[in-house]
Amino acid sequence: MTSDTGSSAKDNGGGYTYAGAGVSIDAGNALVKAIAPLARATARPGATSELGGFGGFFDPKAAGYEDPLLVAANDGVGTKLKLAIDHDRHDSVGIDLVAMCVNDLIVQGAEPLFFLDYFATGKLENGVAERVVAGIAEGCKQAGCALIGGETAEMPGMYSDGDYDLAGFCVGAVERGEQLTGDRVAPGNVLLGLASSGVHSNGYSLVRRLAKDFDWKLDRPALFDQDRLLIDALIEPTRIYVKSLLPLIRDGSINGLAHITGGGLLENIPRILPDGAHAMVDAASWDQPRLMAFLQAQGNIEPAEMARTFNCGVGMVLAVEEDHAESVSSRLAEAGETVLQIGEIAGGPAGCTVTGAQGTWSATEDWEATHLA
Repeated sequence: MTSDTGSSAKDNGGGYTYAGAGVSIDAGNALVKAIAPLARATARPGATSELGGFGGFFDPKAAGYEDPLLVAANDGVGTKLKLAIDHDRHDSVGIDLVAMCVNDLIVQGAEPLFFLDYFATGKLENGVAERVVAGIAEGCKQAGCALIGGETAEMPGMYSDGDYDLAGFCVGAVERGEQLTGDRVAPGNVLLGLASSGVHSNGYSLVRRLAKDFDWKLDRPALFDQDRLLIDALIEPTRIYVKSLLPLIRDGSINGLAHITGGGLLENIPRILPDGAHAMVDAASWDQPRLMAFLQAQGNIEPAEMARTFNCGVGMVLAVEEDHAESVSSRLAEAGETVLQIGEIAGGPAGCTVTGAQGTWSATEDWEATHLA
């Protein structure tokens, strides 16, 4: 790397250079060369995953689609990145980036086809960038989509030393008429939850505030799991649900899907509900994960606040016909998911109510929280 932001922007002959201003074109080219094999490893029908052009091509017909609707999503990782940066945990945040996009596509019935990333930093450190992109490639493989391009931006003065930001963009497809819109969700449907892998990628501003205020020792074993460092429990990447859900979507076994992200159970389930359908979630129907119990206890967080801030152990919610619930649960378990029956759809205004008896989520009395769409 030839950039030198600490001295002069001029070369030895007195002329200004881009490298002298803090941007190394050579370092950027080296990064593209280094990550090209990672992108090639995500190749799938419809994409070649070759980097270096001005854009990436994808052929839906080669992917097997006849009359596809395209569905697009974009997202980031949020302040979870700060934990990764401060504690040298760069290898898995790329999985988070992909997960936040592809999980948003699958809930609409769309198979993720291709992914592009945006990596921005003040000074390009290829060792870090390569680790991040390796995580992105791993996330794409887990989701079955191709990494066909991206952008690396080196912007001196925009970021503090060592900081970077990520954005991801994904396009998926679903055959016309097979998309999930939530219009099939109706009273009597059963709500199934798929267990999360941890906090996923939402709520980290509160997590980091707790860590600071209570002086957590992140490099020591977690109080709730002596076999893991606390930082590793907090940085666990977001689970990608695409491959386990796609077969069920295609055979019509699922009426609706909700990805539990910012806003928690309370605010995400209503996003898929038609008028006359109200989600009733019983918080006592699954065991509160120890990590969630730890966060709640540390912050003295009310149950209702937990339900609208964190996923509370449920990363994805399915609405299915009651007589399909057992077979759907069995197929998902065979695919590696932990399936929880968390409630049902009742009649009423579109929205969600989470209830808990005394003792559920450490409550001192019976409680409920409601959010209307």
